[in-house]
Amino acid sequence: MGGDYYVRHLAVELPLAYAERIADATLAAGREAGLLPLTVVVLDAGGHIIVLKREDGSGILRAEIARGKAHGALGMGIGSRVIRDRLKERPAFQSAIAAASDGRFIPVPGGVLICRADGAVIGAVGVSGDASDKDEYAAIAGVRAAGLTPHPDNPVENWRDAGL
Repeated sequence: MGGDYYVRHLAVELPLAYAERIADATLAAGREAGLLPLTVVVLDAGGHIIVLKREDGSGILRAEIARGKAHGALGMGIGSRVIRDRLKERPAFQSAIAAASDGRFIPVPGGVLICRADGAVIGAVGVSGDASDKDEYAAIAGVRAAGLTPHPDNPVENWRDAGL
């Protein structure tokens, strides 16, 4: 066989090993904080799923919600809490984004960008299962545990008090 037989490999900014670390650390942070069962989705910068994990007892729509949080963060270039805060007075624009993304836009906390040290976005993590501020806490903890930089940098101060 000639030299052209082999397929060229795509460059990868967010390797599977890092995505697995983020997902596992996110779930561990949720367990440590006593959160309800979580679902976590890690997307690459193109919005493709690298890892999806759903804890026992987490609802069957949680995967779609977690993906929508992460997808919205990637699509807008900011964490989903920031999206919620910026667009709360613009429901028509939120609806337009949801339509443009085929419904993959969930503008509530829990979608966190994954950044390199230089600030470049290499993916996003979305979490669903508890109150949105608690989901975001777990996502931020997961990104940090993998040695990467989350956006937003920190959860809201009163995340522990968030209710469903």
